[in-house]
Amino acid sequence: MIDLRLLREDPDRVRASQRARGEDVALVDSLLSADERRRSSGVRFDELRAEQRSLGKLIPKASPDEKAELLKRAEQLKADVKAADAERGAADSETQELLLQLGNLVHPDVPVGGEEDFVTLETHGDIRDFAAEGFEPKDHLELGTILGAIDTERGAKVSGSRFYFLTGVGALLELALVNAAIAQATAAGFTPMLTPALVRPQSMAGTGFLGQAAQDVYHLDKDDLYLVGTSEVALAAYHMDEIIDADRLPLRYAGFSPCFRREAGSHGKDTRGIFRVHQFDKVEMFSYVAPEDSQAEHQRLLDWEKQWLTSLELPFRVIDVASADLGSSASRKFDCEAWIPTQGKYRELTSTSDCTEFQSRRLQIRVRDGKQVKPLATLNGTLCAVPRTIVAILENHQQADGSVRVPEVLRPYLGGREVLEPVAK
Repeated sequence: MIDLRLLREDPDRVRASQRARGEDVALVDSLLSADERRRSSGVRFDELRAEQRSLGKLIPKASPDEKAELLKRAEQLKADVKAADAERGAADSETQELLLQLGNLVHPDVPVGGEEDFVTLETHGDIRDFAAEGFEPKDHLELGTILGAIDTERGAKVSGSRFYFLTGVGALLELALVNAAIAQATAAGFTPMLTPALVRPQSMAGTGFLGQAAQDVYHLDKDDLYLVGTSEVALAAYHMDEIIDADRLPLRYAGFSPCFRREAGSHGKDTRGIFRVHQFDKVEMFSYVAPEDSQAEHQRLLDWEKQWLTSLELPFRVIDVASADLGSSASRKFDCEAWIPTQGKYRELTSTSDCTEFQSRRLQIRVRDGKQVKPLATLNGTLCAVPRTIVAILENHQQADGSVRVPEVLRPYLGGREVLEPVAK
């Protein structure tokens, strides 16, 4: 959530952010009104309680004639204090409810617009000319079948659409990707973490995934637990309700977990293969830093993602995501999109977001710097979303006979294997 003081001091900035997100600008005025009621009712309650305490001291010393009048006033005050307390509580609840609906403040450099209004910042690698090489590229599902690596038919039989099995070299390729990604993150100073896939509501809400993203979240009603769509949730809540000493920052974690997404708004999109699925594994980077360091850390996370994709020898571009496509927690977001030959376009493989103080305020995570205690900044960055990375590797490194060249960085984790060979025609 944002700082209420900032809202009161510069409401136009918050209105502009809401407008850029394509969200309800009137929410700002409703929140200002609720906040004013919260503060005025709090003042009223404090005044009545002070009078009540003063009266309690006067009654024992009063004369019999005065005491009757004071006791009458005390009864009235008791009722007034109770009513003021109820009013204060209601106003505070309304303020908090409205505050949770407000997205993070959009960074001023973010391009304004929807999904297609991003700005391309840089492009890396060369796109292969398969025609010049004399063959038509196969898509990842055909390659996965030839290699004995992907089985979506049995995935659908067992679990339904958008589920799959990774088999043989497909399973080995996933393990190689995870190990290589964790090795890079560890070398960069991240603490590797295996995180829970089930979290409590306060963890999910605290990271901002029960707002506009709630339709894609799986909820277990009986246990009131949520399946995470990213280990960002568990990593953000790891220090929930804690105060961290400034000299411990930055804290950097690399979490590995299964991830679950309903993909409720994706009917008809990417139905073939494993690009968009309900369950997948992912390595996620997560940083806790001082607020003034968040933009520099955001660039560092992006650099680590670029390093990873470059090591996989994939052509990709970096985009500055537009305001209406940020998600509620992000102030700014960069995506790295890899070229997918059979689709003839770039598709998102990694993403990194600067969430500033938005999540830490919700989760009550603060930093102690000397005598000052204040919210810190949180950032996240996908290092390896496994199925999409497999898609990009198979399609970009395929050879005419259906085999796939293994990027050098993965070979130590595949027993030195340089090529994935077909097992079926």
